[in-house]
Amino acid sequence: MHQLVTGIHHITALASDAQKNVDFYAGILGLRLVKKTVNFDAPDVYHLYYGNEKGEPGTIMTFFPSPEIPRGRKGKGQLTATSFSIPESAIDYWIRRLDKFHIRHESPKPRFNEIVIVFEDYDGLGLELVANNEDRRAGFTYGNVPTEFAIRGFYGITLSEECHEKTAELLMRQMDHVLIAEKDNRFRYSASGKPGDFVDILCTPEAFRGVSGFGTVHHVAFATPNDETEMKARQILIEQGLNVTPVLDREYFHSIYFREPGGTLFEIATLPPGFTVDEPLEKLGSSLQLPPWQEPNRSSIEKALSPIQIEIARFAD
Repeated sequence: MHQLVTGIHHITALASDAQKNVDFYAGILGLRLVKKTVNFDAPDVYHLYYGNEKGEPGTIMTFFPSPEIPRGRKGKGQLTATSFSIPESAIDYWIRRLDKFHIRHESPKPRFNEIVIVFEDYDGLGLELVANNEDRRAGFTYGNVPTEFAIRGFYGITLSEECHEKTAELLMRQMDHVLIAEKDNRFRYSASGKPGDFVDILCTPEAFRGVSGFGTVHHVAFATPNDETEMKARQILIEQGLNVTPVLDREYFHSIYFREPGGTLFEIATLPPGFTVDEPLEKLGSSLQLPPWQEPNRSSIEKALSPIQIEIARFAD
């Protein structure tokens, strides 16, 4: 039987300001703004998608930015670190780049077989650059980051949990993951064994529970090949007693949602139809895209959204 879950699809977080978010992720990190749309449940709020050139699963970081969102607190029961993959040869480059734009970071440190640089975005969202030579994916750049040093996509995620056993059981028995490494209360799982799909569970029983708000992750989505595999995965999860939503059409993928035992909101999202359903590859992210049912409201929606722009020259080396 083919895998029902093949790896990480995307990660969605909360932010305080749309332009600052674009400045950080497109400007400083050099990710492509793949899609500029709205929160389907609150169309006066942007939904911004960043990733590689094609917006491929395993590279997509998305945000709901709004000044109305209160500040969150990272903690137990959350995805507390999103890791991006860079080549080992890029470590010194990224340290200089973070310093240049006054982004505080920790010194590089070893973890398993990689080197990790820990930092945060403008809102305090936990991020990492993970240097490794296993990732063969091509990086995207607007020209503000040299191609040879560009981010390749995700490396993985860290879930902070009371303990790892129940979430590990879910990952391994219902979501096609295997345990591939463990050290110092950190347990690593993967559906593919490749950079982009690592799920670390960090046991932090003494930590405070996290509080949702800007600077925290809203959910992590895992990839499934198609609608059929999604329905099979949904049935398996329901049989295990999990409260799973019906399938929701998100325009660029179809999704189901549920809470894992540790408290993090999980999504399973289909690979098709992808981000070129409403604009061509070369135009991705260049204009506001709305779901068909919101098109009659385009004028009022555009008035409610603050303008954003990518200022590449400001963030060139």
